[in-house]
Amino acid sequence: MPAVLATQSLAVETIEERAEVGLRERKKARLRQQIIDTSIRLFRKHGYEASRIDDIVQALEISQPTFFRYFPSKDAVLREVGERGYSCICERLRSELSSKAQTSERLRRLYTTMAKEVEADRALWQAVVLSGAMDPVRSAELRGHEEAAVNLLREILTQGQKQGEVTRAFPVVHLAEFMEGLYSTVVRQWAVDLTGPHRLTDRVRSAVDFFLRGICP
Repeated sequence: MPAVLATQSLAVETIEERAEVGLRERKKARLRQQIIDTSIRLFRKHGYEASRIDDIVQALEISQPTFFRYFPSKDAVLREVGERGYSCICERLRSELSSKAQTSERLRRLYTTMAKEVEADRALWQAVVLSGAMDPVRSAELRGHEEAAVNLLREILTQGQKQGEVTRAFPVVHLAEFMEGLYSTVVRQWAVDLTGPHRLTDRVRSAVDFFLRGICP
């Protein structure tokens, strides 16, 4: 009987310990998200370069060491945004892959939709560009995310070749890299060109049309 009670007591303690660990992890996850949300709000309001880690910790009423336990720098906060950005791009690419539209319609819809979302949040995307938060060259941990997006784009172009909608004169891998690079360049230039035309969607439409003229028979 005492052995049974001891086993039951141990089981209760184990459950309580697991609950306590789970609570701590949820608190950590909640604070991490609060740091991201607060940082983004300040980047939008004051700009990326003008926003300091001091501003972030003061807004959250936490210490700098607490901030650094979650992120080594404010750039690292934006890399989280960059990873989520790639996840959204992949989701849209998968959606286009499941559609029955022609390749030209898929690409126009895909890039126009992404451009509208970026245009609606210019201050944040300017911060993303300035920090290199979606640049796999500067942020090695993003290379896998970029590769996943480019692979999905290749699938769309491969389907286009099979249907006779895309030229076979060039390898799909080159076409996908060219389109991805073209879009990234247009977004980067738009994000930092505060004195020029601000219609990203117009620029992206022109870039996609240029690309389609070169790949469509």
